[in-house]
Amino acid sequence: MTDEAIVVLGIPIPSSSPIFLSIVALHVAAGLVCAVTGIGAMLAPKRTGRHPTAGAVYYWSLVVVFLSMAALSILRWPEDVHLFALGILSFGSAAIGRRARRQLLRGWLRLHVAGMTISYILLLTAFYVDNGPHLPLWRSLPLLAHWLLPSLVGVPDLGIATSSAHFESTRLLRRASHTHPSAFPSRQACAASAWAAARSPRWKFAPPRSK
Repeated sequence: MTDEAIVVLGIPIPSSSPIFLSIVALHVAAGLVCAVTGIGAMLAPKRTGRHPTAGAVYYWSLVVVFLSMAALSILRWPEDVHLFALGILSFGSAAIGRRARRQLLRGWLRLHVAGMTISYILLLTAFYVDNGPHLPLWRSLPLLAHWLLPSLVGVPDLGIATSSAHFESTRLLRRASHTHPSAFPSRQACAASAWAAARSPRWKFAPPRSK
């Protein structure tokens, strides 16, 4: 890897090595996909369709971001050790959130929402810490703001999202128990039916149809 730096769209690239630039290009492309699909998954209705599709694309794009970031960090060690740490935390949070949903761990809904949201916050934090000093408006902010602003914006949304997820699942269970009392003779049976429905690939909390 050569030591000659270049500037692309106002952002300095620390090396002009073809290998380094190829990894950077892959990293940027995957990061853009993560940014778009992450928002898409958050805004999409939490049912079969856009939400799980966007979430899957986000996760596997994040895998590419993490691997390319690890390669870039190794090539520039130890200058990028902080980005390496943020990458590990972001990917680890997403992996926990995905595992909670796929294996239906106890409290999987909140764990899934928290894991994926924290992953997205850390992804943005890494971007602004690395590129904020070279971006319009952000360059006028102190370095600490690059570290804290994504969390200051994202953490309140995380609290709202986890509370909404819990409220929505509780509301659907109560509505199902009132609409189909014979199918849900007790609170325990209602919860058991929801657990069984959640284990299906469609992730539905729909009550059984009346015969």
